[in-house]
Amino acid sequence: MAISFVLLLLFVLKGADGSRIIGGREAAPHSRPYMALLQVRGRLNCGGSLVREDFVLTAAHCQIPVPYTVVLGADSLSGNESTRQELSTIRSFPHPDYDGHANDIMLLKLNRSAQLTEAVQLISLKRGRLSTSSKCITAGWGDVGDNKTLPARLQEVNVTSLAQRTCRRRWRAVPITRSMVCGVGGSVFQGFCSGDSGGPLVCDGAAAGVVSFSGRRCGDPRTPDVYTRVSSFRDWITRVLNNN
Repeated sequence: MAISFVLLLLFVLKGADGSRIIGGREAAPHSRPYMALLQVRGRLNCGGSLVREDFVLTAAHCQIPVPYTVVLGADSLSGNESTRQELSTIRSFPHPDYDGHANDIMLLKLNRSAQLTEAVQLISLKRGRLSTSSKCITAGWGDVGDNKTLPARLQEVNVTSLAQRTCRRRWRAVPITRSMVCGVGGSVFQGFCSGDSGGPLVCDGAAAGVVSFSGRRCGDPRTPDVYTRVSSFRDWITRVLNNN
């Protein structure tokens, strides 16, 4: 599509390239127990969140033709933490109306149920629409700079939601639908980038969004970060979970 933004995983097996939480901070150890690390051949690819013991919620553009290794209970990107659980995916459920832009949401079925512990927990799904200027957080293990330096530990950044009208005006030619949530960091160049794809936007302790796409410069408030609005897909999520 000849539009001015980049989808967060143009080629998902290279998803960590150029990826980063911009202007964030190190999360307190295991303070985000719902976070899922999606790896291919031991390499960071996408993020996600554990919504049932055997299901992870992520972005549809994270779909790949091979199984993911899903790491739960992780704080460090690599390491031998006693809290870590490694599972694999056996089936993916991208939204049937995903078109490379809208409806960017997917569920991943795991090969077994995760064991819930202090470091591995489910996250609930946000009900209803977010109010403008809601205070939220997103997190990920992506590159923390322009030199492809991966962080030792999980990073997080504060996010403030924007009114749809404001987001549409800033993106101009790029369609921002009602099933999307836009957000900006507290200052210029704070937000997510490609390796954080699929991770959750967490508002009031619940998953309100899924990291979808950003502008040419990550964290640039002139092209706000865009998330898939979870509440718009609750019925579909429930249907997939109940049928599997």
